[in-house]
Amino acid sequence: MKNFLFKKIEIWIVGLLIIFFIVSIISISGILRDAYLEKNKSPKFLRNSLLIISEIPKNIFHSVKYIWGHNIDAPPKLTKHKSKKRFELFKKKERDALLILPRYDHSLGRSIIDVIDLKNFELIHSYKHDIDKMNDQVKFTELFPRLNIDDAPIRFEYRHPLLLDDGSIVSDSDYTPEFKIDLCSNLNWINDKAIFHHSKMLDHEENIWVAGQMKNQSNYVNKYQIKNFMDDSIIKINIDGKILYKKSIIEILIENKIVPNNFALNSYLSEEKDPIHLNDIEPVLTDTQYWKKGDLFLSIRNQSAIIHYRPATNQVIKYITGPFAWQHDVDIISEKEISLFNNNNFIVNNEYSEVLIYNYETNKFKKVFNDQLQKENFKTFTQGLSHVFNDGALLVEEQNHGRIILFNNKGEKEWEFVNKDKNGDIGFISWSRIIEDSFFIKKYKSLIKSKKCEN
Repeated sequence: MKNFLFKKIEIWIVGLLIIFFIVSIISISGILRDAYLEKNKSPKFLRNSLLIISEIPKNIFHSVKYIWGHNIDAPPKLTKHKSKKRFELFKKKERDALLILPRYDHSLGRSIIDVIDLKNFELIHSYKHDIDKMNDQVKFTELFPRLNIDDAPIRFEYRHPLLLDDGSIVSDSDYTPEFKIDLCSNLNWINDKAIFHHSKMLDHEENIWVAGQMKNQSNYVNKYQIKNFMDDSIIKINIDGKILYKKSIIEILIENKIVPNNFALNSYLSEEKDPIHLNDIEPVLTDTQYWKKGDLFLSIRNQSAIIHYRPATNQVIKYITGPFAWQHDVDIISEKEISLFNNNNFIVNNEYSEVLIYNYETNKFKKVFNDQLQKENFKTFTQGLSHVFNDGALLVEEQNHGRIILFNNKGEKEWEFVNKDKNGDIGFISWSRIIEDSFFIKKYKSLIKSKKCEN
């Protein structure tokens, strides 16, 4: 062994090794740069192999952290509004409304749900359930192989929680099981038979529409044996968590001849495995000249489109595109108008996000308080939502930066909230919700006064 270690090596061999090493480094760097910039000029098998190898240090790091009980990193602390106050009032107005506020609190190391009374911005109740205990109850683990990592308490986030009239909450953590907790944050049920994500809304029959993904992929995806394809679907569940209906968005688009039969395959071949990205379902609650009770408005981000869909007849009534890109949160705001939150990505003016109103009668869009949003440097690249109040006021959520702003119906800033914890660290807000139903609010306030929770 000693003789081997100290054996003389010819200088030319050393030189060749150095040259080989330099050429290899340059080649590998070029291929990785090609993959990063999505130029796809190098052979695919080389790109994929080197990307896998490059991930080894990170995976080892996370594995070590997990073994030692640290799970995985918490969501990042946000910085854009570090200089702002947690809450600032500009125009006093006592609103008979509740703000359902899902937020990440870095001082607690977890997500919570606060219920805020907008008469005085007073915190009247909070939800915070045992996440580890819930995750342990998941049976269909093949659907959620990273549940205890990506959705451990330190990373879990309540996404667009739905407050019911008995004080319970229905929610998920985005691409997780759906669940329901009671007023005291006790787990009522969990549905792990499908993958649920993004918004959840009540329909006229008190059932809940939730964005989901097909457990068994649709026929149009299975036809080409496509794996790891995000086959987004609409899912209807009752308040007990039972699935009543589900339908693939790709099926809807193909069967209504909006996209070709090989749409899924073409998307896969272009390395776009998430061609739909459903992020909101807005159920129609009343009949009007332009839509019927039971219809749905679907926001599909990666098509930059809103679909007016009628499940009763499997008919796309209207496919709406326009001056918006990567939009979220479609809402019905009148008998002939819908609003949408325009993230405003990848089009000419993308410096700030917008709120648009589309009029079915005129087929035209108009912007709401656009000058104010621009002045506020309001921009969320992903996520985000808006709510038009009954009196015309506008709430906007800058999810990427943990901020909510309320403008009154004159466009004046009424208040601003930045999700700062007790240490001043800013966390995400995960799709807040406004409730203006006076009867509901009165009943809820009565519930929280009469119910004593141990936690």
